Formats: sequence, structure tokens, C-alpha cells
Amino acid sequence: MHHPYSDNAERLGVVLFQLGGPDSLEAIEPFLFNLFSDPDIIDFPFARLAREPLARLISSKRAKKVQKHYAEIGGKSPIRELTERQARALEQELCKTLEARVVVAMRYWHPLTEEAVRLVQEERLRPLVLLPLYPQYSLVTTGSSLNEWRRRLPPDLAKDQKVIREFYDHPLYLDAVVEKIQEGLEKLRRANGSALHTPEDVHLLFSAHSVPVSVIQGGDPYQTQIEGTVKLVMERGRWKNPHSLCYQSRSGPGRWVRPFMAEALEEVAARGAERVLVIPISFVSDHVETLHEIAIEGRELAERLGFHRFESTSGLNESPKFIAALVDLVLKQVGVAAAAR
Repeated sequence: MHHPYSDNAERLGVVLFQLGGPDSLEAIEPFLFNLFSDPDIIDFPFARLAREPLARLISSKRAKKVQKHYAEIGGKSPIRELTERQARALEQELCKTLEARVVVAMRYWHPLTEEAVRLVQEERLRPLVLLPLYPQYSLVTTGSSLNEWRRRLPPDLAKDQKVIREFYDHPLYLDAVVEKIQEGLEKLRRANGSALHTPEDVHLLFSAHSVPVSVIQGGDPYQTQIEGTVKLVMERGRWKNPHSLCYQSRSGPGRWVRPFMAEALEEVAARGAERVLVIPISFVSDHVETLHEIAIEGRELAERLGFHRFESTSGLNESPKFIAALVDLVLKQVGVAAAAR
């Protein structure tokens, strides 16, 4: 097969951006320090002077609190491993059509953005497609990752790159989410034996990472895109189940987008629902937010509230449908049709 990039030994470089997570209990505090030092997260008058001492203070306080959460999910975040697997799967599929190399750039822990920049330089990857693994755009996720990339990138590399800002409405991405929900409903149906042939009494609770209200008021499209994804997923799945949307993982003071997951579960219980399936809609891989906050804390609350069954869908991780969505996004950016599958 003729590879469009092989003539001058150029290889397409794809950079996958993700939040990152501590790879050991010792890494929790430095990871949090990096997070709270981010100018796109902590910004206020004179922030430049106060940001570092403030980040030290918050990270040491919060580290003690979240250490237990990480201990309960195996002592580290699996996000690096899962993102590397997504990268390998994407690279494998892209290489059916063209010469490509996929590298990972984590925002707050290794492999950090500067490490990805070094790889791109060393391997002379051109052109570049920047693909943040956040389906819905927000300044505090996608925006922050791309800002850090711009700060680290030598100007000569900046010319030949394309950016995928969001993919919240991409048909293959939506199919991947629908498939995970079907799997979750099937699990609930089996758990209930033959009494629940059509699990339409299961409440579908979509959960997204919350952001400060001030971010949304500043014109950030995140909340609108989250609501858009939920609407499209429900239409695509053709379920008649009741559903609602909530937010989780508030990580600072001030007003954050609500309702929070605990509030939403209370409301669903008050309506008399006995079964609930939580769908992490803004996350594409499992990490502390899904494995602890939903699967452990959410389950404990659901039991206290009297739900008969509580389930959560797994992250998209290496779902073939999700990888196919990423392949399609990248190939469209470089104007190449996908190889016949």
C-alpha cells in the first residue's frame, strides 16, 4: 500500500491529551500540586504571586484526604496505562492507512506535555494532529492541555498542526457510549433473573465532571455540550428509561455546576426508583472518579437510600467503537479516507 507520508520519511504524529493521575501513593501530592498550579484552574488577581504557596497548601491538605481513595482502587490511578493502551490501539488502526505514531501528553503527571514534545521532535513527526481525550470542550480541560502544549512547543513545530477541539456529537463515539449502556442494562437484567425482561424501570443517571459556574458564565460550551451528548445518546439508544444528568468531582470553593451526584441519587430515590445505572459521560477511561467516586461512594449512598440495584458502566477504555471514532477524527483532519475494514 502506498503511504502518503512515506515519500520523505515523514510520519503523522498524533498527540493524545489527558489529565493524568498519580502512579503511586507518593505521587498524589506532587500530582495535586501540578493541578492546583495550573493558571487555567486557579486564577484571580495577583494569582502569579500566590499560586505556588496556595497550590502547596491545597495539595498537602487534599493529599491526605484522597490517599485513602487511591489506596482503595489499588494504590494508583490506572489512567496512564489505559491511555497508553488507547494510544497503541489507535496507532495500530491508523497504520493500516498511513505511517503514524501516537504519543501521550498528560497535563498533571507523567508522561508530561514536555515529554511528548521531546518525542515529537526526536521522531520528527509531521504533520501533527492534537487530540484531547475530552469529548466535550472546556477551557479547564482541553483548553488547559492545549495552552500547556503551546507553551512547550518550539515555534517551528507549531506550523503544521491540526486540532480536534471536541467530539461530543461524533456518531462512532455516541455508538461506543450506547454500547456501554446496553452492557450495563444487560448486567442489571441478568442480576434480576427473569423478572426484568425489559429493564425499563432502571433510571439512567449520567454523570459529568463538574466545573465552576464562573467558567460556564464566561462562555464555556462544556455544559451545553454535555447536555447535547446526553440527548444524542438517549435518541440513539431508543430507550424509554427515565434519565437525568448530574455532576461530580468538585475540587474547589465557590459555586460549581449542579446537581451533584449525591443530590441526584436522593432525588431519584424520592421518585421511587429502585434500580439505577450511572453513566460517566465526560470520562473516556476509568480512573479515581469512576472507580471510587461512582463505583464505591455512589454505591454506598445508593444502598443507604434503599436502591435494590446500583450499577455503573465501565469507561470506554479500549472499546473498538471508541477507537474507531478516534481513527475517523484523525483521518478526517489529514484528509485521508479510512482503509476498508
